Amino acid sequence: MLCSALRRIAQAGVTLVRKASGVGRGHEPQAPGARRTARACGAPGAPGSTVELLGKSYPQDGFSNLSGKVLSRVGRNLHNQRHHPLWLVKERVKAHFYQRYVGRAGTPLFSVYDDLSPVVTPWQNFDSLLIPAGHPSRKKGDNYYLNESHMLRAHTSAHQWDLMRAGLDAFLVVGDVYRRDQIDAQHYPVFHQLEAVRLFSRHQLFAGVKDGENLQLFEQSSRSAHKQETHTMEATKLVEFDLKQTLTGLVTHLFGEAGAQDRVGWAFGLGLERLAMVLYDIPDIRLFWSEDERFLKQFRVPDINQQVKFQPLSKYPAVTNDISFWLPRENYTENDFYDLVRTVGGDLVEKVDLIDTFEHPKTHRTSHCYRITYRHMERTLSQKEVGHVHQAVQEAAVRLLGVEGRF
Repeated sequence: MLCSALRRIAQAGVTLVRKASGVGRGHEPQAPGARRTARACGAPGAPGSTVELLGKSYPQDGFSNLSGKVLSRVGRNLHNQRHHPLWLVKERVKAHFYQRYVGRAGTPLFSVYDDLSPVVTPWQNFDSLLIPAGHPSRKKGDNYYLNESHMLRAHTSAHQWDLMRAGLDAFLVVGDVYRRDQIDAQHYPVFHQLEAVRLFSRHQLFAGVKDGENLQLFEQSSRSAHKQETHTMEATKLVEFDLKQTLTGLVTHLFGEAGAQDRVGWAFGLGLERLAMVLYDIPDIRLFWSEDERFLKQFRVPDINQQVKFQPLSKYPAVTNDISFWLPRENYTENDFYDLVRTVGGDLVEKVDLIDTFEHPKTHRTSHCYRITYRHMERTLSQKEVGHVHQAVQEAAVRLLGVEGRF
């Protein structure tokens, strides 16, 4: 069912962007590769320490909050590894756009950028998208910063301004993105996005529309560095219609024709993991990072459009342990704890649930109790083995987050 599949994918909004005047379609900028691993010199964030990432060195400061776990994922580029499920989804999307959207010369209308460096500036990640200073999405608790001037991109939209500035008006951007988040089978600090951008000139948008020569893209209003003119209703409706056609065509290509009987709706997003989990019935996002041949060989198919249904590996039993502690009085976010658990426990951690919150009636201090579920994807874990990991989590929470244990 098409709409059923759509409902299982993250929601996307409509963004209308005005192309800078005087910029034509130019050459495709060369993208720096992301092919080398990272190395930390000194304690992360300590004065004088540095992180070497993708061939460059970044001094650490008070903004630095990258963990070794996340750094180890930079440069893996799962979306570019042949026959990986994320690569299969990316190639299917590319093939659809190449076939359906063709320029005047018979060449693909959309150019594709799938090897842009994930290291960007906060200006690229936020300001270029008109996200103001002080906006909650900029918080250290939600992002990974190398330092105050560089970060790991939180979305592939961080490259829109540069590509449009280079003169491109139709392109796809694919890449790994990084966000601090909760821990469960659907969330991981590194995931992959694919987004499409298409810009229309006044002539392109209103071509074929009756009396289109009299229509305008923007109303007569003021423009500033933080806000462009208001779009006319005609331009908004036509671009919205084009976007819906594009997304509907793509999802139909991936999932096939379907209907929702007496329901209507619109929801769409291009997180590659989300698409692959629906297309291939992959139940746990950690599996995308697996190097187990039992997983990888299932996606070595001769045709990218071949139907694949993931055959689960043996379901090894889970081991759960609880951890309780008094929260620090300030400068604590849940994502700090989740990031610490991922760093210490790695992919042994299946999920972390907040199961209890308590406020002391006299001191008004708050404590949290979390249940950590440990499960290995390829073998059975012993309680003793998990106990060592869990003890390390407790010690790290006290040492690095300043919590007071109720263990």
